[in-house]
Amino acid sequence: MSSSDAATRTAPASSPGPAPVVDVEQAEAALVEHYPRLVRLGYLVLPPSLGRNRRVLTAHWLTQRALPRARATVERAMIPPQRGASGSGGPGGPGGDPGYGYVRLRVLRSALEAGLPLRRRAWPRRAQLPPLLPQVWGLRLFPRSGGADELALDQQLTALSGPARAAYVLRGLERLPDAEVRRILEGVGVADPHAALAEADGVTAPYELLDSPEFDPCSLQARPPDLMRRRQHGRAALAAAAAALVCGTLLALPGDGLAPGGGAAPAYARNPAAEAALDPARLTRVGADEWRRSARTDFSVWPARGALTGDRELLGRALAVWARPGPTVQVSATPGTPSGAPPGPAQLLYAGEVGRARVVVLHDGLRLVRYAEPRSGAGGGAALDFARVDGAAQSTSGAVVVGRGKGEVRYLTAPWVRTVAVRDLRRPTSPARELRRAADGVTAPLTAVAQSDACTEVAALELHEEAPSSTRGPTTRLVTDLGELTPAHLTSGRPEAPGEVNGKAALTSWARTACLLGTVSSNGVREVNSWPYAAQRLPEGNGTATWVCTRAETWRGAGSRTLAQFQAPGKETGAIAARAQDSPACGAREPRVLAGVLWKSRAGNWHLLAAGSKDVTSIAVTGGAKGTARGNVLTTPVRKGARARLTGLVADGTKVSALR
Repeated sequence: MSSSDAATRTAPASSPGPAPVVDVEQAEAALVEHYPRLVRLGYLVLPPSLGRNRRVLTAHWLTQRALPRARATVERAMIPPQRGASGSGGPGGPGGDPGYGYVRLRVLRSALEAGLPLRRRAWPRRAQLPPLLPQVWGLRLFPRSGGADELALDQQLTALSGPARAAYVLRGLERLPDAEVRRILEGVGVADPHAALAEADGVTAPYELLDSPEFDPCSLQARPPDLMRRRQHGRAALAAAAAALVCGTLLALPGDGLAPGGGAAPAYARNPAAEAALDPARLTRVGADEWRRSARTDFSVWPARGALTGDRELLGRALAVWARPGPTVQVSATPGTPSGAPPGPAQLLYAGEVGRARVVVLHDGLRLVRYAEPRSGAGGGAALDFARVDGAAQSTSGAVVVGRGKGEVRYLTAPWVRTVAVRDLRRPTSPARELRRAADGVTAPLTAVAQSDACTEVAALELHEEAPSSTRGPTTRLVTDLGELTPAHLTSGRPEAPGEVNGKAALTSWARTACLLGTVSSNGVREVNSWPYAAQRLPEGNGTATWVCTRAETWRGAGSRTLAQFQAPGKETGAIAARAQDSPACGAREPRVLAGVLWKSRAGNWHLLAAGSKDVTSIAVTGGAKGTARGNVLTTPVRKGARARLTGLVADGTKVSALR
């Protein structure tokens, strides 16, 4: 902690002017309404040296104890005089609410106190102690990882003193002018607010990055700690306890105890496999044309590319962080992916500069690992991402995300990819536009799939691949970013034989499905198939609707997600009629599906509509509606809000339940 942090409370707090009276209920209402904003503020001001997991818990703890203990008391808040809406937040903020200003002041004061160094002759302040609640055992909680820009900002905030961090956050997150920032810093006891503002001027990152999910401690990822290390620590503790017991027993025995020598193992035994895994010289490097001769076409035949493949210091840092990530390293892993150390020498896929970061991509046969550090300051603000890719084929190993930030993503493409284009899934008739690639296979920035509520554009990468042998022709595949290290492969057609999204019909179907991709993101998705399984003529002459089943398969096998869509005529996006997780329906093992929806006609009448795949020969509905139908579609009038149960039959009499 810097000397400036230590000076945070050297001056007594003084009220800069008349302060409003705030009762407990008013402050409590402001805290509940603006809780995410207050927790983000505390998270950003807390010293980054605490580590992301500790900062998350501490930020929630400080915010939750920002109210006075006695509910019946009325406190005079030490709030700087308000000057319109700017006094308590900028556009979109809580305006001139004195309750919010009071709670914000207490959160800010506690966050600054938490960064003060402990002194031998002084009792620690409550904020300097580890939070009593909340506590989470067996999990590490941290916000979602951002891109290189967020990493650079986090590194710059780490170098600031506590008051300077507070000044930067009040400027950028609260949209306060410097005069108001000075008043608030004086209110929490900062000795020199002018110096804090001047130090904050050195941060060059734009304020908009403070709104990134990177700094949102209310939208968290949960991952286990290093399970092997925890197990080793547990065994070491048991061994230490046993050793202490034995030693105490031996000391109590008469004589000299055990004789020297015996069968004791050395105090330290070297592990050659672990040492080899950390040696950059032992990394596997595949030749540029190995993929043409190999029987496999996956990540194992990717050559080592990038301008920094010979940088032993960078590679050494990447391997060391992989084996022992420190508390400041941002670690993320797709569900079901272990994040432990490498079992042996890994394969180098890429090492180079991407945007504002140095990036290393490694493959150990089971996982892809991406290490990223800012260009300025090797190792500081590093990020480590894991993704499971065992069982990859040519269709699912065409690209890897090497850079992400500001709503954009960069890919490293496979050696068999000849050209790359970008296609907007929302506009099936628009031609794909070419995407530039560097000589090492890294693409230009591409808009990420994370779309707004309007969902005006969903970008997908169109890979034109060269066949690995003369027996097969070239192939065009579509992949899209779902917020993970590997993009998801998009297909269309029956589950037992899906095809590439190439034709007009497949592109048109995906145009009305693309906006639902966000519902399956961040789940370790390997492939997403969209299958129009039924067409149904709507009653009262309302046209023809299409039923679509969309299934997302994961790399780990478990966790698959299935959505049944009802695509009404004239609607640009399908409505989710049913969804299920880990269901075999609409998959290769059970390629059938049944779903229903309550639908309102243009005349205002309600109907229950149901449709199954073509092998469904009859449908029956019971409960809040009654009816049967031969074939794979059913229509029956119902009351608004009716609840019914659907059952289908196939030709051999097997029952088919509705997707849920």
